[in-house]
Amino acid sequence: MTAHKSGFVNIIGNPNVGKSTIMNVLVGEKLSIITKKMQTTRHRIKGIVSGDDFQIVYSDTPGILKPNYKLQQSMLKFVDIALIDADVILYVTDVVETIDKNIKYLEKIQNSKAPVILLINKIDLSYQEKVEEIIQSWKELLPKAEIFAISAIEKFNVAPIFDRIIELLPEGPDYFPKDEITDRDERFFVSEIIREKILLNYKKEVPYCVEVKVEEFKNEPKILRIRSLIYVARDSQKGIIIGHKGDALKRVGTQARIDIEEFFGKKVFLEIYVKVAKDWREDKKALKDFGYDPR
Repeated sequence: MTAHKSGFVNIIGNPNVGKSTIMNVLVGEKLSIITKKMQTTRHRIKGIVSGDDFQIVYSDTPGILKPNYKLQQSMLKFVDIALIDADVILYVTDVVETIDKNIKYLEKIQNSKAPVILLINKIDLSYQEKVEEIIQSWKELLPKAEIFAISAIEKFNVAPIFDRIIELLPEGPDYFPKDEITDRDERFFVSEIIREKILLNYKKEVPYCVEVKVEEFKNEPKILRIRSLIYVARDSQKGIIIGHKGDALKRVGTQARIDIEEFFGKKVFLEIYVKVAKDWREDKKALKDFGYDPR
């Protein structure tokens, strides 16, 4: 009889290297939102893949950055915890970023007791000789890491990562029921879908000053009724989010409703309101209420 293997595989890296895309590909579901803007992922999001004799608990984490305010400090704590409790570390880089970026974290990864798999993503944007040069540079910088050159968006060379993770996982029990694919509830994914649309529709600082909270989630037989609040940090941002005659907010609501309907597979009635929570990114109580309380 084959021993049951299980463990936590934590995805870590700088912003915009494709961590969320990799997470979604590995799990086979869209659990993490993806945009080209930095700080898209704010929380630590778990995606669970189970088989008869294994369970992999992936964690997507915020990008490593130098914190400028309390929200970013909380986001970085999610990364610190992920370094500590990993059974396997997936460190993600790409063919664009300089390899010594955030060298402090590379030292932490090198000193980790967990095995490290280094994923060089976006090789579809480069050429073979350049990729080989990058691989050689990473071998010198992180000698303990096993290196895979991949394209997450093209799903190229992803299958061998799964096989190697299974080999590296320790023997252990299931941490979650076999039919679960995430530790997050339905409200979380609704709020993330709405936040994704805000990131896509607004420019400059506004999307980074926004938090979304689902106030009501009623799952009726034929329709989902959802009421959510968009919180902004300043009065001036409220007008920007709403837009002229409410056009901007209506556009966000329509785009979000379509994705929510696809996610849940049923009709959705979505109400969105905008509220000011003064400088919430620096407010400890507000951050805790919004779930930025790393444990």
